[in-house]
Amino acid sequence: MTKDDQIPFEAALVARTAPIEALLRQLLGDRPLSGEIARPQRLMEAMRHGVLNGGKRLRPFLVMESAALFSADGEAALRVAAALECVHCYSLIHDDLPAMDDDDLRRGQPTVHKAFDEATAILAGDALLALAFDIIADEATMLPAERRAALVLALARAAGAGGMVGGQMLDLEAERIRPDEAGIIRLQAMKTGALIRFACEAGAILAGAAAADRERLAEFGS
Repeated sequence: MTKDDQIPFEAALVARTAPIEALLRQLLGDRPLSGEIARPQRLMEAMRHGVLNGGKRLRPFLVMESAALFSADGEAALRVAAALECVHCYSLIHDDLPAMDDDDLRRGQPTVHKAFDEATAILAGDALLALAFDIIADEATMLPAERRAALVLALARAAGAGGMVGGQMLDLEAERIRPDEAGIIRLQAMKTGALIRFACEAGAILAGAAAADRERLAEFGS
């Protein structure tokens, strides 16, 4: 590829958005999946409100691009990208709650707890987190079982107490006790950086790439 052939970042980001949006709409449909009993209408509307509201889809973009480095399966990468966006959106729904950031607007629209109510917002976030792991673990994500398990583990570590959720806890504590520079860096590495690190690393996991390649991408994400 010559310099003239390279796609500007903004254009590449937009090009990745359409298929991600389409898959998210499909995954957030009202029809129950095998093993589900029912999908309550109000819950699904709240989940869609929290996800399909014009986000940049940067994290899914990084999953897709990192997977493309290794010519990994594009459909599998798309599903992992959608799963990661579900985790990100769940975190935004919960961050906006009165008990945390108490925001009324998100991306120019009422936050989920304002458009619906606090209890529904909590449940919508809970359901999106569960859906994320459902998407990756499902055989429809056509990867060997060990790669799906590795993705589930890596995402759980990035999203949990030692990653994004832990970072949010540090952010809340910072309102009482001002952190030093090292504390701020750690907070941001967890609250924001952990999911971006996973997004970059996921491409190598998807492709079954060597451990060294996986670590390089994780470091790039960091």
